[in-house]
Amino acid sequence: MSVLVFADSSEGKFKKSAFEVVSYGKKVAEQLGTNVVALSINVSDSSELYTYGAEKVISVSNDSLKTFNAKQYAAIVTEVAKAENITVVIIDSSIDGLYLAPILAVNLEAGYVSNVVDAPSSTSPFTVKRKAFSNKAFSNTVISTENKVIGLAKNSYGIHENPVAGNTESFDATIVETLVKSEKVERVTGKVTIADADIVVSAGRGLKGPENWGMIEELADVLGAATACSKPVSDLGWRPHGEHVGQTGKPVASNLYIAIGISGAIQHLAGINASKVKVVINTDAEAPFFKAADYGIVGDAFEVVPKLIEKLKAFKAS
Repeated sequence: MSVLVFADSSEGKFKKSAFEVVSYGKKVAEQLGTNVVALSINVSDSSELYTYGAEKVISVSNDSLKTFNAKQYAAIVTEVAKAENITVVIIDSSIDGLYLAPILAVNLEAGYVSNVVDAPSSTSPFTVKRKAFSNKAFSNTVISTENKVIGLAKNSYGIHENPVAGNTESFDATIVETLVKSEKVERVTGKVTIADADIVVSAGRGLKGPENWGMIEELADVLGAATACSKPVSDLGWRPHGEHVGQTGKPVASNLYIAIGISGAIQHLAGINASKVKVVINTDAEAPFFKAADYGIVGDAFEVVPKLIEKLKAFKAS
């Protein structure tokens, strides 16, 4: 019996979440007295996973898997899990992971718990802590089935180096047929992505128009951050829909989230509550975001942000 971790990747490189999931898998394996097996798809060199505790890496390579397909990926994870006698499968709780997990759980007749934030508090019964009620509470959930699927919440457990002498084995997976075909994939290049960002700089209608986004991008560049926006901004066409964060957009669990000119509607807060430190800049002292923020500045973004950029640049230069 081993613990299987799906190490997600994009364009031949592991995502940051892959290292966190492997780190978490190593901890669970230690609790169960077993080892970690990691599954990688279309990554030429998987040895990086050894650093985080993966003693064995199963490598699948197939050109038809370049674009994520939940049914096909779930079939591969299932096939590997059965071949390796796996009872615990760990994936991330990304958008792809949320599509993948239910299919995988059905395939394996497994209990599935998403948004897990900590190592199991008990392995008998198998109990995990997860986020609930739009990140406003936690629940301790028991998985009573023999097979288990755990979806790890981003930036919850952390990335921990635990070097081992691992080995990689190729696996000839069966590629199942699917009616869903991806015709086109558009990716943002040359920027930090929201999914991998430790810092996110987000702005709302308080910016008054798309022509004022230059200072948001400049602040993000100084901080090495990703840029994001509220739903009204993407709906108005000021920014791409891929930058929309919140409950109805992309969830954010960054170490630092800076909200500029965003009032803080409940749907937006629900999607970013998992961020560890939240900073708000708004002219309205009664904006709901101030109640959720760790730090707040009541002021005009067009005055505050340029000064913040100036101070940060001076700090970096010193």
